[in-house]
Amino acid sequence: MTRFADCSVTDEIISQSRLGDPAATEAIYRVFANPVYNLALRIIRQSVVAEEILQDTFMEVLTNIGAYRGAAPLGIWIREIAVNKCLMHLRSGWYRKSRPLEDIAPDHGDNVVMATNPEHLDLEKALTSLTPISRAVVWLHDVEGYTHAEIGKLMGKSSSFSKSQLARAHQRLQDLLEDSNECEQPCMQLSNNY
Repeated sequence: MTRFADCSVTDEIISQSRLGDPAATEAIYRVFANPVYNLALRIIRQSVVAEEILQDTFMEVLTNIGAYRGAAPLGIWIREIAVNKCLMHLRSGWYRKSRPLEDIAPDHGDNVVMATNPEHLDLEKALTSLTPISRAVVWLHDVEGYTHAEIGKLMGKSSSFSKSQLARAHQRLQDLLEDSNECEQPCMQLSNNY
């Protein structure tokens, strides 16, 4: 899985994209498309919506590339746009009233690399059991490196909101993973007796 921290483009490509060079714009898209999609998929958990967020993010990036001043790396700027798109989706009335098809039939066609280690699969399953807001806070804080103040600001809340969401989510994940391990231990012991 490609992360924003692993991606970069040269200043020349950024300059050429600002001037409207399609090859430079395509280069930026190719470098950052997977991290944007994976971020959206991890927060939203719907591949179709993650694709929409990818499209919306790059529409905004391409529309506003001239406003990018280089105060932070381009990937950080793109990540911030993608996170805002994800959070806007979570706040929308459409999202709150819908039931995604993925809840009915899982989509096995995502571009996200799924872990093959059983412990990672348990974590994947536990993460999907969190509420969307809690999952977003965990992902933004623990994976993307946002501070509680930044997460609170993004969500229109205080930093203590982020801290409490993260603490509750960590406790929920720990409980789920412990329950999963307790279930496996007796099963393994039972199978060793036969």
